[in-house]
Amino acid sequence: MQSLFKDFFIFFNFFVGIYEGIRKLLVPPKAYSWQTFIYLSVFSWAISFLAVGYVRSFIAFLGWLFLIAGTAWYTTDDPLRVPGTFMPVGAVITGFLVSVFAFGNPEDVITPRTIILWPTISAIITAIPDFIEGNDRKTTAKLPKPEVREKIIVLVASCMLMSCWIQFYFLMENWLTQYPSLLIDNFERSTFVVRIVEPELATETQSETATTQELQKIPENGEVILNEVQIRVEKELNKTPWSQVERWLLDATKEVNNLGNQVIEQRLGQYEERKLWRVDARVTNIKSGYRLDLLSIWTGPSSTRNGYYLQKSCRIEPIAVSATTSRIALSEVEEKNTVAEIECDRLNKFMAGEPPAQR
Repeated sequence: MQSLFKDFFIFFNFFVGIYEGIRKLLVPPKAYSWQTFIYLSVFSWAISFLAVGYVRSFIAFLGWLFLIAGTAWYTTDDPLRVPGTFMPVGAVITGFLVSVFAFGNPEDVITPRTIILWPTISAIITAIPDFIEGNDRKTTAKLPKPEVREKIIVLVASCMLMSCWIQFYFLMENWLTQYPSLLIDNFERSTFVVRIVEPELATETQSETATTQELQKIPENGEVILNEVQIRVEKELNKTPWSQVERWLLDATKEVNNLGNQVIEQRLGQYEERKLWRVDARVTNIKSGYRLDLLSIWTGPSSTRNGYYLQKSCRIEPIAVSATTSRIALSEVEEKNTVAEIECDRLNKFMAGEPPAQR
């Protein structure tokens, strides 16, 4: 029986200890404390949901101020330092809240600008107490000692450099999102850009002039343009009277360019790089008819001296087809018309350098 009571008191004291710890954390020892600011921030946000218009925004604004003040106070009572620096962890947390408050938005609280400015704001918050002296009732500004000023300069400069690198990351991410064709280049010699994933091996459709050291893979958008233009050219020329096809080929550059512009606007509308692609054509006489080379040309930046382009060749030949049958002197005469038959390569050729000149 005594053992049972002893175990009961042990468990009772354990829960009492937990309760006292929670009460000490949640119940302010006095009205002017960090808990009061946290409670005011929660109260302000709760009330803001019941308000509308400017009143709601103002109450939410006060909630952010109370939260930042309470967090800063709590994390500086017994500061834990970031390893290797004199920056308190509390300054990092407070800097994040200030950055979110100042540069976030209701739709997306954490934005690239929030992350970029976070280290610099945290460093500034760390440095502020060194410029203030006094107590709870009276404070005055002061100039830190030279050795303290040196530490502050090094800390702020390091955090600003970190912000610059974070901004460079978001800048590169945005570039590669809007200009995905830049990914075909080799970044092994770059001091700033490092491939995390190994590049794909060159495909058999690549030209021998474009080595795997220069260009890693065929740009997807270039293939989309060329394949779509091929479909439209085949639809326009196949089974068309030969005379009309020859007139079309006389002005093939303009015709293909118009089709290419339509395809680029429709298929690459979400990419900024659509302005760096153009479509051209080359027509060559062959024994059986004509060869039409469709070119998708990249005019943007490239690691190769003269850029690159994709090419797809189509053979256009005349064929005779039955048209109508007429009766002359009790006999049937079959009339035949000459139309075009077009056949294009299945794969695109990927070539480095300038496209061939017009003939």
